[in-house]
Amino acid sequence: MLRKLAVVLGLLGVSALRSEARVLEIYWIDAEGGAATLIVSPSGESLLVDTASVTPGDRDLKRILGAIQHAGLKKIDCLLTTHFHGDHYGTLPALAKLIPIGMYFDHGPSVELDRAYVATAYKAYEELVAGKRTILKPGDHIPLKGVDIEVIASAGRAITSPLKGAGAKNPACADFKPLPPEVDPDNDQSVGFVLRYNKFDFIDMGDLTQNYEQKLVCPANLIGKIDLYQTTHHGLERSNSAQFVWAIQPKVAIMNNGPRKGGPASVFEVLRNSPGLEDIWQGHLALGTPKAVNTDEKMIANLEPTAECKGNLLKVSVASDGKFTVTNERTGYSKTYQAE
Repeated sequence: MLRKLAVVLGLLGVSALRSEARVLEIYWIDAEGGAATLIVSPSGESLLVDTASVTPGDRDLKRILGAIQHAGLKKIDCLLTTHFHGDHYGTLPALAKLIPIGMYFDHGPSVELDRAYVATAYKAYEELVAGKRTILKPGDHIPLKGVDIEVIASAGRAITSPLKGAGAKNPACADFKPLPPEVDPDNDQSVGFVLRYNKFDFIDMGDLTQNYEQKLVCPANLIGKIDLYQTTHHGLERSNSAQFVWAIQPKVAIMNNGPRKGGPASVFEVLRNSPGLEDIWQGHLALGTPKAVNTDEKMIANLEPTAECKGNLLKVSVASDGKFTVTNERTGYSKTYQAE
């Protein structure tokens, strides 16, 4: 009897150690310039942010399912659609048939319903999420156990009070020149959020453009400094303004670009001039940008054009002490950073 009890206690001890050793994991799924980011909290609960595009042969859907399997998940607890563009929620109807999804979050109705194809897709979305949908507003929290996820922008509005430790005046705002209005206005309805796990913080702003980024950092920086920045809008120059990036001062930037979408030289320049930036990691080599401007190839998950691309992942693992490690699945190269 004592021996059996010792075995049970030993197993419980191993289980407890495994539980304590759990980390926050973030996976960037290669959607060739679309968006799909999978977050698994230390509790084991999951948040999928965006669901990429409908593609020939279900390429993006298969890559999302592959990442879910790689993470050892049997369901998605929360699914956030940052905005209603096809490269951000295209695979959702098919995905929902293949894996259970607990709760759905978004910014509210699309502002492009005058476009027939948008109206049709959005109606199908409403039917799919009925009874399990939450429309987010700035200041709301997405309920993922083990981390804190605060919404800082949604439906064209932003938080008006600074996050903890933020609020300093942003001197770079004086140089900002507004861009012409967006031709695809749902970009600026994007849900943006900050995820915190102890010392570590991560920001994802969907496709919010420069004119709306300013609501968060001008005249005062309402966000504060961020450890890990998913470059906004796939790394396009309509987003990622100097005023925004230099205010949040990321330690590491991950660009979810495609081979020919995102990654212009101007965005690399803004990032590299940001105080405290240590490294840039990329989903793809930006083929339209000189190789010398791209980051080091060992930090790029995919080098080929779309037709030859293997869809390698980038992954971040965050320990409870704030150390976070970025790993390139293609090369196996990893580097560890310390959150501040």
